[in-house]
Amino acid sequence: MALWGGRFSQGPDESVAALSRSVEFDWRLAPYDVRVNLAHLQGLELLGVLQSEEVEVVRNGLRQLFKEILSGAFSYNDQDEDVHSAIERGLVEKIGSVGGSIRTGRSRNDLVVTDFKLYLIDHLLEISQEVSALISALVTQAEANIDAVAPGFTHLQHAQPINFGHELAKHAHGFLRDLDRVGDWLERNSLSPFGASALAGSALVPEPELIAQELGFVGVMANSIDATSDRDFVGEALFVLATIGVHLSRLGEEFTLWNTSEFGWVEISDAFSTGSSIMPQKKNPDIAELARGKSGRLVGNLVTMLTVMKGLPYGYNRDLQEDKEPVFDSVETLLTLLPAVTGMVATAKFHRDRMASGVLDGHSLATEVADYLARKGVPFALAHEAAGSCVRKCEELGIGLHELDAESFAKIHPLLTSDLLGFLTAHGAISSRTSSLGTSIPSLQGQLAEVVRENASASRWISSERDRFSGMMNQ
Repeated sequence: MALWGGRFSQGPDESVAALSRSVEFDWRLAPYDVRVNLAHLQGLELLGVLQSEEVEVVRNGLRQLFKEILSGAFSYNDQDEDVHSAIERGLVEKIGSVGGSIRTGRSRNDLVVTDFKLYLIDHLLEISQEVSALISALVTQAEANIDAVAPGFTHLQHAQPINFGHELAKHAHGFLRDLDRVGDWLERNSLSPFGASALAGSALVPEPELIAQELGFVGVMANSIDATSDRDFVGEALFVLATIGVHLSRLGEEFTLWNTSEFGWVEISDAFSTGSSIMPQKKNPDIAELARGKSGRLVGNLVTMLTVMKGLPYGYNRDLQEDKEPVFDSVETLLTLLPAVTGMVATAKFHRDRMASGVLDGHSLATEVADYLARKGVPFALAHEAAGSCVRKCEELGIGLHELDAESFAKIHPLLTSDLLGFLTAHGAISSRTSSLGTSIPSLQGQLAEVVRENASASRWISSERDRFSGMMNQ
């Protein structure tokens, strides 16, 4: 059903119709479109623009249509241009020409951006719930491995011994920031664009605040032109989704490395692995690898949207039809990926002995030597140089730093006395890092308690926001 055409002497060319048609992908907005139309209808009734009798007929028709959309009994057809025309067609088929009154005082321009905002709010909150579940899985594994020792890495080389629970918990902090970003996004974007109509505002919707309140928004956007053409909220949402994807990629990269024969640190559950079609022995970390690979399309979707936006004049332009597919793809990618990664993390088995066996490789206790001298008043630059000399001596002898004898230490620096040997253990190095962000067990326990608190707070906030925006979707 076309929503325009009276001014034209002929219909669009077939190629134009095909290019303009968006209903195959924007049908995802159908439930939100009905919801906005219901709120709009209520506003038209309160302001006396439509009579109560016809409002009730249209309202009942929309509610029936909503149920049929959810059940799959109603969908678009080959003649529908977009989600809005499909829904109006369905409404007119159901209740007659009075169904066309739903278009009173609004445009597809303000309708689609309102639909899209509600879709993003709903799905960003759903994704946030999945991120929160992943954080919980990471915390559980970190607590279970709080006394495991492992090499810490910089430049993919052994650096210093760490508590392996600390290693796992680092990912939780990145995902907590992702939840914060969703909250920041929602704070900025909880303003309704509805009532802007095509461009200049609507003479028939003088109080858009009523509709905004009904939809769960905290207010109305300040400028009607900005309201119809703003897609900052899309670009920003895609940035948040891409950042979640990058965090998943980094987690996937580590699990892929840890799962190699060379590392042998983790065994990924059979339920979250796949095999080879030709090599019967293979057990591949495909979930970890897909977490890495999917980040590319999430970043690409962000770049796509920013490229569309960069040269647009204000006011609605048809280029903005391109805003939805990147978002739908990113949302659906993460809603598929996140539960799988959470399952992989939750069911992973870590091999402590294998981690611990290499913890002192690469002279990873050298910083302990420098710190020891610094505590005795040696300027750290000189302490660093002495520790480097100890490493050079060990390399000459083909031994580890922890294997160098007291006499050799003393020859390198007179303040490297025999009690130093008691500090040259992995547990000694780890337990000395007692600051709030350090890798000692008490430090990690404090960090994990804070992560649990913040994650629980985020979970409550997510539930509260979903309730606020649920509106007629649950009626």
